[in-house]
Amino acid sequence: MPETVSPSPNPAEQTCWLPRPDKSPRAARQELRSFLLPHPCADLLLPTAELLVSELVTNALQHARTPRDRLIFVRFQLSPDDTLRIEVHDADSEKPTLRDSPASAETGRGLLLVHELAHSWGCDPRKGGIGKLVWCHVSPEGVAA
Repeated sequence: MPETVSPSPNPAEQTCWLPRPDKSPRAARQELRSFLLPHPCADLLLPTAELLVSELVTNALQHARTPRDRLIFVRFQLSPDDTLRIEVHDADSEKPTLRDSPASAETGRGLLLVHELAHSWGCDPRKGGIGKLVWCHVSPEGVAA
């Protein structure tokens, strides 16, 4: 399902393209696991990172106003201090916003989870001018027990 871009010469980075069907969050988690498992910090990062990549990909699927044939680009980068950067790119330029959701709502808390669990997060325009990338950093010392 995901198309992993040819391996980077840097073993601390991996990218893939995801189609827009509902199975893309699961595919993103699988790509993340395959990227992190060879690294010693995987056990510390995976639980939080899997949740956050799922939320970011789900947001791109649900909220990006783009044609269904547009792909979602995902990048994972692991820094020397074991901080993981997750980027999710889509072709919609509208930035995500944190919002309050009523306790009875079944949706609307994804970005709040990213805000609470990530070491930091943000949104930047994509190079080339089409769309945005939403990113977050997960660090071993910032991971909830």
